[in-house]
Amino acid sequence: MALFNEGGLAEDLFSDVSIGDELPAKGTLIVSLNQWRENRDKLIGRSEPLGIRLKSDEKPEEISADLRHFSVIALEFPAFRDGRAYSYARLLRERYGYTGELRAVGDVLLEQLHFMHRVGFNAFSITDDDA
Repeated sequence: MALFNEGGLAEDLFSDVSIGDELPAKGTLIVSLNQWRENRDKLIGRSEPLGIRLKSDEKPEEISADLRHFSVIALEFPAFRDGRAYSYARLLRERYGYTGELRAVGDVLLEQLHFMHRVGFNAFSITDDDA
């Protein structure tokens, strides 16, 4: 996977540990909603930046009170036909005022980046073949 943002191809400084069970003691992490719920206090106490990954069935209001803790919110596209992350990006930007990185992850197609950017995404995890 390659990370693409408004400056072009970028180094991804975050490790996505949202699929695993164990949280590394150090490093910039992207965690799942369940990991956040189970380890919130411990994660808040870390000095490194933190991100969260929301699946398409996990709504932004579930983290709306904690947005200040996240440098990155990764919204998952399980299939290019599933557009819920578009709505979630718009809600995070307009209703909740989130100003950090909104990252599109999962089945992200180059042809859709323009539309994703229009609703608030500013970073995209794309396959190396597309980069």
